Order: sequence, then structure tokens, then C-alpha cells
Amino acid sequence: MSKEQIWETRPLECWAKAKELRAKWQASQGSAEKTVGQGNTDGWHEAFPAVTVVEDNPAGSMIQNKSSPFARKCRLASEIRGWGRELCGYVNNLWGSQFLGYDLDGTFPNRKFVVPMPCQCDQHGKRGQQCRDLEPVPQWMADRITYFGERDEERDVALTEHKVYANLRILNDMERIFGQKLDDEKMIQLMNTSDMIRKYAMDITIFMTYKPSPISVKDLYSFYTIGSLTKVDPEETLALWKSFRDEVEWRAKNQIAAVGTERYRWIEAHPPSWHFLKYYRYMEKYGAVCLGSQYSHIMGGNIERKPDGSLGDRDRGLYPPGTPMVTREDIVRVKQGPDARKQDSFKADEYMQRDRIVKFAEIMQADGAILAIWRAGVGCTLTRKEQAMYLKDAGLNVMHYEGSQPGDRTDLDETRFLDQLDAWMESQGLNKLED
Repeated sequence: MSKEQIWETRPLECWAKAKELRAKWQASQGSAEKTVGQGNTDGWHEAFPAVTVVEDNPAGSMIQNKSSPFARKCRLASEIRGWGRELCGYVNNLWGSQFLGYDLDGTFPNRKFVVPMPCQCDQHGKRGQQCRDLEPVPQWMADRITYFGERDEERDVALTEHKVYANLRILNDMERIFGQKLDDEKMIQLMNTSDMIRKYAMDITIFMTYKPSPISVKDLYSFYTIGSLTKVDPEETLALWKSFRDEVEWRAKNQIAAVGTERYRWIEAHPPSWHFLKYYRYMEKYGAVCLGSQYSHIMGGNIERKPDGSLGDRDRGLYPPGTPMVTREDIVRVKQGPDARKQDSFKADEYMQRDRIVKFAEIMQADGAILAIWRAGVGCTLTRKEQAMYLKDAGLNVMHYEGSQPGDRTDLDETRFLDQLDAWMESQGLNKLED
């Protein structure tokens, strides 16, 4: 314990359960009883009796986090087949594992279908290509169309109808091709469970605005994909998020801190290199806590300050509670919501609105921001320089560092990065409290 410590600290009690559920998800990927697909299905695959989906972001990041040597081997296997290093590190890790024929847990489970995640990072739409090149499997595109500017209700109607049609086609094709019947009632239950998880996650974001922050983003990263990109039993997932929310609330109200010497708060805009998470601990030597980013708080939505001064999720344009869901079309339509630009961290306006990241920083009571400049993956770098200017105009200190991509450690100079952190903190008059 540092002599400068101000607040009590203690480990999260629910962390063990999060590890257990993540391990269960990892084990399910190689199940012989499951039809394994790849991509992002927005959760509807859970309503099929024997379908599981691997989303390449958490799978590729886990490879880098758990074994840098294996991740490098995977990327080499991908590069020698013509996929360059400008490609997202997550993808090169996952495709390389496919080329090698095995992953960290054993034999690589070949995909039987792909539904590439649609988003502003242009490489997402290409992610199904290599699966199809390896083996002729069905591919569907789950379109997520967006546009700039103010909401246009007439335009929304046309775009929403397209999305509803695209999702219905996927579900009907899945039933026909794999001979499995989608459980419509279960999909409704999953939607209700997802809404509850989102509320718990938003509560956690709100409690992280407290001083001292009850958890750091490093803690949050142990939970934030469970229930979204990594799907396990819905009831277990809901129970985990409730337990997490309750524990964070207790910590916030009893001043149990993530960093016992907290005196500096900072945000990010995207995840760090997954092999080098220890830099969060390094920053704690300065009494600095990372509050995350709009990316890491994706499960809770987008926090905003309401006219009455309270904090909550920004309106996502969903249908009112109790909207009838009789047919499958009703279900898909309610799940989509009436706003075609449905609130999403990858929505174009989220990156282009100059005040969005500034408002996030203000709400989180941040003093500064550390923004990565990644060399691969458009979505990982889009408008990062502009965001820095907006934050500086708002009075925050900003530092950039460079690297390949969160799933690729190749071009991250770790020693230089730590030297940058020292220089940046010292430039703000802060020296290490411990070493």
C-alpha cells in the first residue's frame, strides 16, 4: 500500500464469475453439436437450437492477449497468403489461426456460415471472404446503413424497411439451409434480457463518474463483451451484470476505489494493444485512473446529461415498451427500432460530431485523454486527430501514441510508449507516487 493512498481498494468479487462465463463461451466455439458461424448477428442466433457464432473482434483480441508468439505465428500465416499488415490485427490473427488449422484451445472450428459485422470500419465487410474462400459457405450481410446530418423520418422509413427485410431473409435462409427452426418466443425473451443488461451497464457507467472511480476500464474490459459480442446463457449473463452493477454501486457509495491514490482521470477513444494492458497499471503509479471510452462503455449505450441534470442513456429511437410482437416481422421490426440510425458507437455521427467525445470527457470528469493512432483498420483511427483538437479546445491534455492495431503488437514500441507517458505526466506537474 502506498503511503499516499487516500481510499480503500479491493478486488472485484464478481470477477471470478466473469472469467467462468468467458471460458464457457470459449469452450462452446469448438462444440461438435453446434453449427459454428462467424460475424455479428445482433444476438438472433441464440434463438436457434444449435447455432453458435464467433465474433472476430473478441476472438482475435484474445489471441493477442493470451499469447503474443501464437498471434505472430497467425499473422505470418495470413501475410504469406497475401493479406497485408494494413489489415486489422484481429482479422489476421483469426484468419491465420484458420490457415494453421488450430487455435489456442485446439482444432480450429471451421465456419459453416458468415455474417460480417457492418460498420464504418471498411474491413468488417471483407471478413467473411476468407471463410468462403476456404470452404464454400453461405454469407449474408447484416446491413447497418447510416447517414450524416439531422434525422430524416422519410429516409428512416426506407432504410428501416431495407434492414427489416435483410434480417428476415437471413433468418428464413438459416431455417431452410440448416434445417433449424428459430424460436420466436425465445428471441423476444432475449430482447428483454438484452434491454435489462443495457440498463445495468449504463448504471455502471454512471457510477464510474464518481470520485474516486469504483472501477477502471481495465476492470470493465473483463465484462464488456459478455452478453454482446460473446454470447453465453442469457440468464447467467443477466445475473452477472446485475451482480456487477450492485457491486460497483456499493463501491461507489462507500468510496472503494479502483486506484487508491486517484488524483488524475483520463479517457481513451478505442481499446489499447491487448498484449500491453499493464500500461494501465503503470499509469496508476501516478495516481491516474482510466475511465475508458465510448467504445468500452458500448454495453450501456451513450451516456448523456438530461435537461434536469441527471445522467442516462441517449434515446435510441426504440419502439415504446409493450409494442405488440405477434409475427416474426413484428419482432425484427421492434428489435431494429424506428430510427434507421439506431444508436451505435460506430454510427458516422458519433465520430463526426465534435462535441460527442468532449461531452463524454466532461461527464466522466476527465483531466486528459490518451488517443492511439493505429496503422491498420480505418475504424480504429477515424477522426482521431480531430477528436484531439476538440478535447484540447475544451481544456483537456491529450497525448497520442502509435502502433499497428489493438490485435497486433508489431509496431508498438513499448519502451518509447512508457517514456511518452512519463514525459506527458511530468509536463502536467505530476511525478510518480511509487516506483
